Amino acid sequence: MRLVLGITGATGIASAISLMKRSPWPIWLIISRHGKIVLEKEECKYEELIKNAEKVFEDDDMAAPIASGSTPTLGMIILPCTTNTLAKVSNGIADSLITRAAHCHLKEKRKLVLCVRESPWSHIDFLNAAKVSSAGAVVMPLSIPYYFFRGRAPDTVTMSETFEVFADRVLQQFGDDNGRYWSDSK
Repeated sequence: MRLVLGITGATGIASAISLMKRSPWPIWLIISRHGKIVLEKEECKYEELIKNAEKVFEDDDMAAPIASGSTPTLGMIILPCTTNTLAKVSNGIADSLITRAAHCHLKEKRKLVLCVRESPWSHIDFLNAAKVSSAGAVVMPLSIPYYFFRGRAPDTVTMSETFEVFADRVLQQFGDDNGRYWSDSK
C-alpha cells in the first residue's frame, strides 16, 4: 500500500522530508505551487524531496490515479498543511489534486492526517478543524512532542531531531511501530 503525501505552502517542509525518509511505505507525492516556493525559501532541495518518493504528481493533474476514490492507498497526509488547505478540505473544495485526493480519502473512509502549520489560529480555523475532524480526518498541528527530549538541555536538540520525532508521531497514525513512544522518554 502506498501513502499519499501532500505538501502545501506553509513552513516546515523539512518535516515532510523527514517523514518521507522514515516511512516504511512507498510515498506518492504531490507538492503545491506555493509548497515549491516555500521549499526554496527554506533551502530544501527539490531533488532531495522527490528522491524519497515512489511517484510524484503535479498538483493540477486532476487525472492522476489518486484523484479517484477507487485507487487504494493506506491513507494521506498533508504536511505541512496551510489553513487555506484546511479550509478547502473541510468545505469540500477539491480544486487541486491535493484537495481532491483529500476529499477521496474522506469519502472512502481512509485515514487523512492534516498537519496544520500556521499559528495563531483564527476562530474560522478552529471551526474548519472541527468540521474536518467530524468528517473523519485527524488534525495534527505540526507541534513538537517535547517530552522526547526530557533530560536534555534545549540547546542540544537539533531541528532535525524535532522533525524526526514529529514524523514518527504522524507515521504511528498509520500503524508504524518503528517510532518512539511516551514510554521511551521515561
